[in-house]
Amino acid sequence: MPIGQPARKRPKLSDLVVEDVKRWIVAQRKQPGDRLPNEKELVELFGVSKSTVREGLKALEVRGLIKTRTGPAGGAYLQQVSLDHAAEPLRNFLHFHQLDGHHIYQLRKILEPELAVSVVGRLDAKQLDLLEQTIRQCEQEPGDDVELRAQRVAELEFHNLLADRCPNALLAFVCRFLNDLLRDLMVFKNAWEHRHFGEANASFHRRLLQGFRDGDAETVRRLMTEHMIDAETHMHEMEAQVGTQRLLMPAGRRHG
Repeated sequence: MPIGQPARKRPKLSDLVVEDVKRWIVAQRKQPGDRLPNEKELVELFGVSKSTVREGLKALEVRGLIKTRTGPAGGAYLQQVSLDHAAEPLRNFLHFHQLDGHHIYQLRKILEPELAVSVVGRLDAKQLDLLEQTIRQCEQEPGDDVELRAQRVAELEFHNLLADRCPNALLAFVCRFLNDLLRDLMVFKNAWEHRHFGEANASFHRRLLQGFRDGDAETVRRLMTEHMIDAETHMHEMEAQVGTQRLLMPAGRRHG
């Protein structure tokens, strides 16, 4: 080992079991709801002790990949990792990095047009109606701050609905994660009262919806690109008015 280079930490056996189980899931083409082999079978499969298998299963459960059940049909069952569970480690990483609107829109300007184009022709009548509902909610005159805040949330929900139909799971995840960061930024910088921001968003969303109905990918890409540039401008104006504050808060408080 080169002088001055820190020694690489030897992985725990239970961590190796975690990686072995994940490789086994992929190799066996397992799906959420499928049952893992029982404890004895895992001991034989991976050649480790019972206590190591148990520690590995506990780690998989903490990471959201399995759910342990008791009773006659008990055991470890695979489950789909939720967006919140998957995003939490990334939130923890970003917690002290002082993110602002510029950082978020650096990515949104690139990714949201790609997301929008990817769902052209993939939105059925029900999904188009859900998009329409978010727009109608944002086009109404808010009666109070609660309704105004609900409109800002609905604006982001428009984009989350697009992510729901995106065929690229990675693109959908990143776009949803950025939407959550943007929601938090508006909460902590009290951006709910910026009504011109909402009016511009509703206008773009209305035109985007028509582009989706028409199946016009070129128009959708152009509109979403213009929408992101316009939204970034509004965000910069808002930040200049309210000053800078820390974006991220502890997970337990961010939905308050």
